[in-house]
Amino acid sequence: MKVAVVAANGKAGRLIVKEAVERGMDVTAVVRGENKTASKNSLIKDIFDINKEDLAGFDVVVDAAGAWTPETVHVVPDAVKHLAGLLRGTDKRLLVVGGAGSLFVNPDHTQTVADVTPFPAEAMPVLNAHKEALAELRKYNDVKWTYVSPAGDFQADGERTGKYILGGEELKLNSKGESVISYADYALSMVDEIASGKHIKERISVVSE
Repeated sequence: MKVAVVAANGKAGRLIVKEAVERGMDVTAVVRGENKTASKNSLIKDIFDINKEDLAGFDVVVDAAGAWTPETVHVVPDAVKHLAGLLRGTDKRLLVVGGAGSLFVNPDHTQTVADVTPFPAEAMPVLNAHKEALAELRKYNDVKWTYVSPAGDFQADGERTGKYILGGEELKLNSKGESVISYADYALSMVDEIASGKHIKERISVVSE
């Protein structure tokens, strides 16, 4: 299986590349500068310069783009729009590193984590950017997309336990009543989805056991 990981030099991207390479997948890191990932294959390009020909040889494209400042958060939904636009009408799959703020907290799906949690004002642009990205994906009926939301406490330096609980549209807590997952276990879940392709046109979520 040939996989392109876009924004592969980021914390999530690097771990996804590492997990996929260790699983024997043919991975290309798409980066803007020097390739800092475990993959020997790289494409040096800005996200918004990627074209259809660049993605022609891949089975799966992973969008690992992240941004955390008011000036850059537009990259999150804009990257989704750009990549989905390139892949529409093809059999290639698009997997997106998502956010937790848009997970629902009630069975009626009328309230989200962002609606009921007192996040600091500076966090809202990031939450809204990921929410917008998911809303954009839902518009594409001709793209085989999957949006993967992490748990609320997404720990960049957390350990890889090799285990996680798969959820859906609603916030799921683990056996300790926590919403937490490490980047490493999230990467594991992402590569599992790359391998299985079980959740086409769905948002899924993951939490540690």
